[in-house]
Amino acid sequence: MQRYTNSLHVIGILLMIFSVSMLPPMGVSIYYNDHALMPFVIGFLVTLAFGVFLWRVCPASGRNLNIREGFLVVFLFWVILSLFGAIPFSLAATPHLRFTDAFFESVSGLTTTGATTFTHVEKLPK
Repeated sequence: MQRYTNSLHVIGILLMIFSVSMLPPMGVSIYYNDHALMPFVIGFLVTLAFGVFLWRVCPASGRNLNIREGFLVVFLFWVILSLFGAIPFSLAATPHLRFTDAFFESVSGLTTTGATTFTHVEKLPK
């Protein structure tokens, strides 16, 4: 565990930064009053809490990351970011949306591929 504390510390910081990206959808939801606010609030709080947890529990050792740890951070960040990005989708998008579909939508959005599993996008909240 000691070898990976720097990597997890960085992941914690990146998750805290990523949690801020859930604030604009909250503003849009409030503006349009589309009742999709709570999934983003929950996603924001869970992402921020997990980021703070990793940041506090895995303190930085004061040394720089080596190449292996850098690759680990990049890989874990994409996977973890996609998992946390799926939280609002799985809570709000549609009642029958499976977590795998929510994860797919999150990866699709983060990588800007434009692929989707939604059939009637125009009926979803703004």
